[in-house]
Amino acid sequence: MGGVAQILDLAYLNPIWWLSVAILGFKLFALLDGASRREDAYRAADKKTKPFWLTILGVAFGWDLLFGVNFFTGIGTLAGLVAAIVYMVDVRPAIRELTNRGGRGGGRSNTGPYGPW
Repeated sequence: MGGVAQILDLAYLNPIWWLSVAILGFKLFALLDGASRREDAYRAADKKTKPFWLTILGVAFGWDLLFGVNFFTGIGTLAGLVAAIVYMVDVRPAIRELTNRGGRGGGRSNTGPYGPW
């Protein structure tokens, strides 16, 4: 069984099912986050281009929808997971820092919680 049927199987007691759903959800979150960012922020952060990342993340998500999440032997699933992790730990923080969507007060400043320091 593969593809969407693997997710719709609803095997709640199977830890492999939970891991498959988590991987698929992580890839979907990375894809949606990448789509919500401005295109010029990718170039300003020197992190390839928005179409490049959306293509990589879209193929990774689509691969798992078509063929199922097989993280033991599926090279497509593992390669897509690595791409989503790279996006989340390298590209996303760099873009968030540039667009000031990354935290309290946005960006770096010399103010603490009780005023300037």
